[in-house]
Amino acid sequence: MPFINDRLEESRAIAGLEHVEKAKERPSRFRFDPARVMQRLRERIVGQEEVLDAMEAMLYVVKADIGAEERPLAVNLFLGPTGVGKTETVRLLAEAIAGRADALCRIDMNTLAQEHYAAALTGAPPGYVGSKEGHTLFDIDAIQGSYSKPGIVLFDELEKASKEVVRSLLNVMDSGQLVLSGGTRKIDFRNTLIFMTSNIGANDVVAYRQRFEQGWRRWLRLQPSKESWVQQQALKRHFDPEFLNRIDRILPFEKLDENWWSSLLDIELAKLDKRLAKQQITLHLTDDARNWLCEKRDPQFGARDLARRLRVTLEPALASALLRHPDKQLYQASINEKHTLSVLPITTP
Repeated sequence: MPFINDRLEESRAIAGLEHVEKAKERPSRFRFDPARVMQRLRERIVGQEEVLDAMEAMLYVVKADIGAEERPLAVNLFLGPTGVGKTETVRLLAEAIAGRADALCRIDMNTLAQEHYAAALTGAPPGYVGSKEGHTLFDIDAIQGSYSKPGIVLFDELEKASKEVVRSLLNVMDSGQLVLSGGTRKIDFRNTLIFMTSNIGANDVVAYRQRFEQGWRRWLRLQPSKESWVQQQALKRHFDPEFLNRIDRILPFEKLDENWWSSLLDIELAKLDKRLAKQQITLHLTDDARNWLCEKRDPQFGARDLARRLRVTLEPALASALLRHPDKQLYQASINEKHTLSVLPITTP
């Protein structure tokens, strides 16, 4: 009975397709879409594909809600020099998940350089002023999130905090909970994405690379191949093994070379265009203006230096043009005969 067999095969195929569709729509208590979050990150973070791939894998695990219940959702350490996108990645993640770039608890660890500052995180010890109130720097609402959204906490510039402050985080990373020193309050991190950033090892990597730019190594055209090892050694010298052992992912950000400056400029200009659009203003840059902005930057400070150049060169020139020609909406930035940036209105026929 070939007809019946054909119908059975067709039914099985349809059932299989339905199963696949249902698998794609597996229910999750978290509402964010990992693919859309990563699309946002890849639009704004350049030159860090390995980091972004690791972030994508992390988001799928969180979305599937299969992580250990007695730990934070994830614990990540971002390494790299300044201006490569470490802090910006966390801000963009908060924006994509919670709708606001500031929807996170950010702790500037450079303000906790002394050992006694650990009380700023864990609360004052019993017997001290404020111990009963359980005051802490933590924004509990941002940390704990909600049933459908994970909380996000960022410990920025971790290496600048005292050893005692860093050790106070061990229980948070291990059990997902922080009992304040007074013993009356507990902060729950089990619904939290924990991020830490550090420049540790960045100078060591730079020094290691420079060894290959001179002397016999340059003559033999040798290439540096142990940058990761150099960075790992710097980590081990600065942090305790039990601290490093509680981190899920240690993700090094690459230094951005000149190949990425044009893409970084596009990102910064898109931010400016968004602000100008509120006033129906359009700004065009000539090729020489783009090249001038990219050339007049300090690679030591990464993307921040480029953003700073726009603030101190392009924006003042644009502001002057806007105030001198209030009736115009279309402007162009170019390099004048004095080799400086100028902005003039474009006259349309």
